[in-house]
Amino acid sequence: MKIKSRNILRKTDEKALINDIVEAFGDASAFADKKLEDVLTDECEFIFVEGQPLLFKIEGKIFPTVRGALKLNPKRRRVVVDPGAVKFIINGADIMGPGIVEADPDINEGDLVIVVEQAHGKALAIGRALVPGKDMAGKKGKTVKSIHYVGDELWKLEQK
Repeated sequence: MKIKSRNILRKTDEKALINDIVEAFGDASAFADKKLEDVLTDECEFIFVEGQPLLFKIEGKIFPTVRGALKLNPKRRRVVVDPGAVKFIINGADIMGPGIVEADPDINEGDLVIVVEQAHGKALAIGRALVPGKDMAGKKGKTVKSIHYVGDELWKLEQK
């Protein structure tokens, strides 16, 4: 993944970004008073926070990367998986219903979600819900399509 352009956000854009994060996740303190940069790569657009890719744009919407979710630790849009699912998820597998122990009931089909492990609540992956949150736990088959996970190319992307 190669960086094409990198620009520091204007204060007005920064405020709008922080407001979007607060609206979606309830808290943006992890990004307040930090250097925010808009970074365009050959694959996607990111927001670097203090030089780290903590947010990215998907279909025009800002969403945390796995690193961003680890810093933000959001309480909304979470899908909690049991320990047995972790090894599959960090290898890029989609999330299956039987491995889900809990999901935010406000998640709708098609929403972006943060997949976290049960023991410590740490983010493992970012995905797209294939079913509503209230129907995820215990459902047979795929419930979340994995988009980005711990150990993938985006995870390894560092400031250059």
